[in-house]
Amino acid sequence: MIAGCAAAPKPARFIAPVYPPPPDKARFIFERTLLYSTDVEEYTAAMRFRQYATGASKKLKGLVKPFDVAVRHGRVYVTDSVQRAVSLFDIPGKRFVEIGTKKPGVLAKPLGIDVAANGDIYVSDISARRIMVYNANGHFLRAIGNDKELRRPADVALNHDGSRLYVVDTGGIASSSHHIQIYDTGNDKLIGTIGRRGSHPGEFNLPLQLAIAPDNMLYVVDGGNFRIEAFRPDGHYAFSFGSVGHLPGQFVRPKGIATDRAGNIYVVDTAFGNFQIFDPRGRLLMFIGERGESGLPGKYMLPAGIDVDEDGRIYVVDQFFRKIDVFRPVSLKRTEGFTDSPDH
Repeated sequence: MIAGCAAAPKPARFIAPVYPPPPDKARFIFERTLLYSTDVEEYTAAMRFRQYATGASKKLKGLVKPFDVAVRHGRVYVTDSVQRAVSLFDIPGKRFVEIGTKKPGVLAKPLGIDVAANGDIYVSDISARRIMVYNANGHFLRAIGNDKELRRPADVALNHDGSRLYVVDTGGIASSSHHIQIYDTGNDKLIGTIGRRGSHPGEFNLPLQLAIAPDNMLYVVDGGNFRIEAFRPDGHYAFSFGSVGHLPGQFVRPKGIATDRAGNIYVVDTAFGNFQIFDPRGRLLMFIGERGESGLPGKYMLPAGIDVDEDGRIYVVDQFFRKIDVFRPVSLKRTEGFTDSPDH
């Protein structure tokens, strides 16, 4: 009788993980995970009434095999190579949109993505061997490149005035096309090439992704050589960091890369199940995440793309768990910045 009258136990309160963990001073805190359209869409009373009146079921959309992510003003753009689309999680706009599913801008296998200052979206299509360009609303504008200039375009990045588009051509085992192609966005013409296949400074072996820092320094994931290579804005080699190994600061399967407003470099390692943060000279600062089968925040099996927004929030893709984990600096409140997201 006493047991039957006892109050039901309250569910355990979720405590967002912080990085680095105590006793070190926390720098970042987990904020949210994006998986489905319902993570951003506002389900209004009118929508509920329409669903009730028509008997229609609520459509749930989500990620199948996400690869890369780019963020601007709270809009989170995610490439999905299986759904052949870019999924837009518009956090402040409270909407979910699919881009690249309609002619003439149909995507075949989108991988890398970047967003220009004016909101235009640049997507590398590795199967079509070209770069697809859309405006901020997802309307197709044009294609850049062709199968003569690009063999396996895996990623894209724009310099900060948007005048230059850098494309990673990852080549292949039997290909010599392991380099960076440079396009003039004013006329979409190929104007230069950085690197060639090899292991010497300034050369590449299966380059994967790239990022451009605020000073226009270009950082490239040189996957087969287990390093990050840095190039000056004029395309000349500057330095590299990293080596193969299992210690912090080393790499096994480096993949995604991003930079923040301070010029720090964020590198995803699929084998480690984390991303490491380096200063602009390649010195390790800290890492976030670990391998894990739970799918909980900070637990990854196949992390891939990464981006850092204007507010310092970090967005990391996990292909296995089909999710985007978002971390924010501890100095930034949850309701601050472009996402303006209330607690939930």
